[in-house]
Amino acid sequence: MDALTVFKAFDTALRTPLCMFLNRLSLVNYKNFDSLILEFDPVINCLVGNNGVGKTNILDAIYHLSYGKSYFNPVSTQNIRYNAEFFMVEGEFEKDERPEKIICSYKKGLKKVIKRNGKAYEKFSDHIGFLPLVIISPADRDLIIEGSETRRKFIDGVISQSDRLYLQNLIKYNKVLSQRNSLLKYFSANQTFDADALAVYNEQLHTLGTGIHEKRKAFVQEFIPIFKEQYTHISDHAGEDIMLRYESQLEGDTLIRLLEASLEKDRALQYTSTGIHKDDLVFTIAEHPIKKFGSQGQQKTFLIALKLAQFHFIKKQAKTTPILLLDDIFDKLDENRVAQIVALVNNETFGQIFISDTHKDRTEKVVKSIHQSYKIFTL
Repeated sequence: MDALTVFKAFDTALRTPLCMFLNRLSLVNYKNFDSLILEFDPVINCLVGNNGVGKTNILDAIYHLSYGKSYFNPVSTQNIRYNAEFFMVEGEFEKDERPEKIICSYKKGLKKVIKRNGKAYEKFSDHIGFLPLVIISPADRDLIIEGSETRRKFIDGVISQSDRLYLQNLIKYNKVLSQRNSLLKYFSANQTFDADALAVYNEQLHTLGTGIHEKRKAFVQEFIPIFKEQYTHISDHAGEDIMLRYESQLEGDTLIRLLEASLEKDRALQYTSTGIHKDDLVFTIAEHPIKKFGSQGQQKTFLIALKLAQFHFIKKQAKTTPILLLDDIFDKLDENRVAQIVALVNNETFGQIFISDTHKDRTEKVVKSIHQSYKIFTL
């Protein structure tokens, strides 16, 4: 996997005009920071310092502004600095040559608030996709080692960046699912049963779930060739047989029939055991699970290709180049490959990049070599 192959992979993913970047970030009581203000370069920004100083927390704050939640810890109270009562993350962006100010704030005991240009969103889902962003982090390994929920969230996150209706239906599905589960628990606790009440939830889950399943299936079909192309470039055409496979119980039957067939099981378990909330995205190499049969290098390449494909897909759908966060990138790629990634600014105008690293000299050597604007922040 030489530098040229990585260069080609990123070149494919990043070839569009720059139309969005973050100018200024302000943090109050966010994770380990009591107060911090940073003004960024529109092209390259490097966060350097020892482990534990907060480099990743700054990247996570930027992610927070895009997705309305932390990438690493979505529990709001756990993102408040120790002994504080609230946090605030404020970002000043330029998108399509217009200023945009986004504020995410949370106070203990109250609901999180997200504001765009001073106006609070009534629904957080309305903000998703407005500031497209992709993060590549060592934490991505969870996609391989964790359960199916993590991979479903990956699928849903990519689709939701450009399909608001999908996100709304997913939220509705999860709400109905929770209501059905509560009803099953009620039946058990009170030794009663109402088939008609349950049928109402079954019909709603069927309608919503069928649409979600179809969109997930269509997404994976479009995503696979993008992913395989990225993997081929990064692996230097090694010819490794890698694949993504979407698995769903709905492939064999309709959701309404599946729910009816699992009724007795669901009553015993007191929760809904079938549906699109059980879907999975299976990662394989040579038709075997990459978790067990892929080397560490193959797994890293797989994850980078997955995130590059995400970048490429979102860029195409949103028609806006996402901001790219490279968290501890030297953990994934050697210095020469990182240099080739950053060197893309010599060839094309593309989205803003943030890089975190533990070695300032190593990072500065990379960014200086390409003769483009950059800033280095030592924490």
